[in-house]
Amino acid sequence: MLRSGICTLGLMLVTAAAHAHHGWSEYDSATPLNVAGVIKESGYEHPHGHVRLETPGKVWLVVLAPPSRMEHRGLAAGDLKPGANVTVIGYKNRSKPEEMRAERIVVSGKTIELR
Repeated sequence: MLRSGICTLGLMLVTAAAHAHHGWSEYDSATPLNVAGVIKESGYEHPHGHVRLETPGKVWLVVLAPPSRMEHRGLAAGDLKPGANVTVIGYKNRSKPEEMRAERIVVSGKTIELR
């Protein structure tokens, strides 16, 4: 009985993690965006970091790479401070008009490849 419960719990956790992680097919990679703005909020968490980027007339939710990849490529959590000016190159979400996936980000004069 205990073994069955542990297996069920493990399956539920795997299912929840898979549901939380989305596929990249929901982003329109045929139409790249180049968006510049000011970071209003940032998160450096798994499975992907994020920033809320204020641009003239719009606030974007920008989905970044996993923290380990960002750090490995030179983008520390401290680089994503609210108030920082950044440029993001990426792709718009097909069904969420205020969301985009970042391919690269330019912050403090350096360009970081995220994918």
